[in-house]
Amino acid sequence: MKYALITGASRGLGKAIALRLAKDGFTVIINYQSNKEAAEDTLKQVQEAGGTGELLPFNVADSQAIETALESWATSHPDDYISVLVNNAGIHEDNLMIFMQEDQWNRVLDTTLNGFFYITRRVLKNMLTRRNGRIINMASLSGLKGQPGQTNYSAAKAALIGATKALAQEVAARKVTVNAIAPGFIATDMTKELENDELKKLIPLGRFGKPEEVAALAAFLASDDAAYITGQVISINGGLYT
Repeated sequence: MKYALITGASRGLGKAIALRLAKDGFTVIINYQSNKEAAEDTLKQVQEAGGTGELLPFNVADSQAIETALESWATSHPDDYISVLVNNAGIHEDNLMIFMQEDQWNRVLDTTLNGFFYITRRVLKNMLTRRNGRIINMASLSGLKGQPGQTNYSAAKAALIGATKALAQEVAARKVTVNAIAPGFIATDMTKELENDELKKLIPLGRFGKPEEVAALAAFLASDDAAYITGQVISINGGLYT
């Protein structure tokens, strides 16, 4: 069986990616931190569509919790390994830099950047041993151009992009690819409170993206067809920033 771990998969982009990868034949490991009800709903939709999956709760910012969860998973799946990792979990706590508190800075970087490090380091070993793996990091338009009021979020996503490019070179010889997806404005819970009509005027395509469109890109990067693509940052933003 092919296993794909998607962090933050109970809602939004993570949920869409989990549903798409399940459709493509992966057994999806749905990570969540606290919203068990939403995670169970994602799993239910996976199963109703004919796919398979399982839940794996842990806080991506807690290295010990990650080790415990993944060790438990490995013990119960002795002949299997995670061949696709989607580092999707992330939060934003927006504020102007002059008003930003240390905990706002730290929580955002802990989730996006440290979470990437803790999980990827743990999952990577088996990918290298098996000489096969796909690591897909969810970056952001904010990590490419910066966004006022998001110094912490932009810093975390920009650092994730740099880590993607470096790690891709480290593991390419073992047939493990590492890429990043940088979405613009996508219609999810994270963007529902934004002034959509005004923002749409800035987007050449005139609309927000759909989670399913991002999921389709993630599915391609996870596929055999993307075996020669690594170290790339692919924007999906309706032409807002190129």
